[in-house]
Amino acid sequence: MIIYITGGVRSGKSRFAMELALQKSGSPVYVATSRIRDEDFARRVKRHQDERGPEWVSLESEKDLYLLPLGGKVVVIDCVTLWLTNLFEAFGYDVGKSLAAFKAEIDALARIDATLIIISNEIGMGVHAATEAGRKFTDLQGWANQYVAAVAREAIMMVSGLPLTLKSTK
Repeated sequence: MIIYITGGVRSGKSRFAMELALQKSGSPVYVATSRIRDEDFARRVKRHQDERGPEWVSLESEKDLYLLPLGGKVVVIDCVTLWLTNLFEAFGYDVGKSLAAFKAEIDALARIDATLIIISNEIGMGVHAATEAGRKFTDLQGWANQYVAAVAREAIMMVSGLPLTLKSTK
């Protein structure tokens, strides 16, 4: 089962997802899709790690998340934006190949017997990217977000720390 949580930067997505996971499991899994690129980002990752208690199992994977041992678990995947960045780079900034790889990964994850809480930044609520690569990435993330939302059993949008249910097929 996939629960999709989207919203703007600093909207409370991760906090909400982690609270939801802890309600569903005493030992949830946190999958970080990030690649440490600079000191500021390293500090942010460390802060996130420190916020998680000892009950969390933490895994890191830039892609191929379906290969991780997730069966039977409650899993927070944080986040689609960084995951897509990794795929976009791996496929030479080709939107079509990156999107196809992402959809294949989502389909493989959906077949795992687990509760997957997938976090993503919402696209289209800010300024247009100034570069061609940025515009291509915006397209990629917009299409990827739509795909996850369509596959998900539940879709929630975070606005100013408040969850708004977009879809629920409970």
